[in-house]
Amino acid sequence: MLKIIRYCAHYLKPAATALLATGALMLSACTPTSITQGPLTTKPYPASARPPTNGAIYNVAAYRPLFEDRRARLIGDTLMINIAENTSATKANASSASKTGSVNSSVTASFGSPVPRAAFNSASDISFDDAAAANASNIFTGSIAVTVLDVLPNGYLVVGGEKQVALDKGTEFVRISGVVNPDTISASNTVPSTRVADARIEYRTNSRVDAALVTSILSRFFLSFIPL
Repeated sequence: MLKIIRYCAHYLKPAATALLATGALMLSACTPTSITQGPLTTKPYPASARPPTNGAIYNVAAYRPLFEDRRARLIGDTLMINIAENTSATKANASSASKTGSVNSSVTASFGSPVPRAAFNSASDISFDDAAAANASNIFTGSIAVTVLDVLPNGYLVVGGEKQVALDKGTEFVRISGVVNPDTISASNTVPSTRVADARIEYRTNSRVDAALVTSILSRFFLSFIPL
C-alpha cells in the first residue's frame, strides 16, 4: 500500500500542479478588472456625544433641524447617481497627390550629316488618393446608489459604489467613482452622472464569455506546438 501511495504521489503530482494552475487562472478571470479609483463603500464616523442640554421644549435626543433636508453631506451618507452617458465621435481624413510629366525629343542630324528623322516621346502620370474615417458611439443608462467616502476641504464629496447583479451563472458588475459638487444634488438626493467630476463608470461581467476567451487563449497556446 505504501508503494502505491508513493507511486501515485510521484506520477500524479505534475497533473495536480497543472490542474491547480488552471484553476487559479480561471478564478482570476471570475472578477473583472476595474477602472474605478479607491474603495467603493465606507462606514460613517460615529457621532460625537452631545452634552445633555435639554430645555423646556428642546430635546437633544429628538432634535432635527427644521430647514435641513436629507441630502448626502457626511461620510457614510448615500445618494443616487443617474447614469446617462451618451457620447459619439467622428473623425475623417483625406489626402491626395498627383504628378504629371512629359518629355519630347527628336534627332535630325548627327555630326553634321543628315539622318532619318527620329522622335522620342515619354510621358508619366502618378496619382495618389487616401481616405480614412472612424466613428464611435456609446450609450450607457441606469442608476446606482453610492456612498460618500470622503469630504474634501471645499465641501465636495468623494463618492463610490458598486452594484452586482447575478443572472444565471454570470454576475454583472456596475461600478462608479468620482467627485460630486453638493450644489448639484437635487432635493430627491440624486445627481446625474454628467455632473460627476473625475467620473469612472464601468459595466463588467464575469459570464461565460470571459471563460470562452480564456479557453480560446489556452487552445491557441497548445495548438501552437501540437501538430494536427
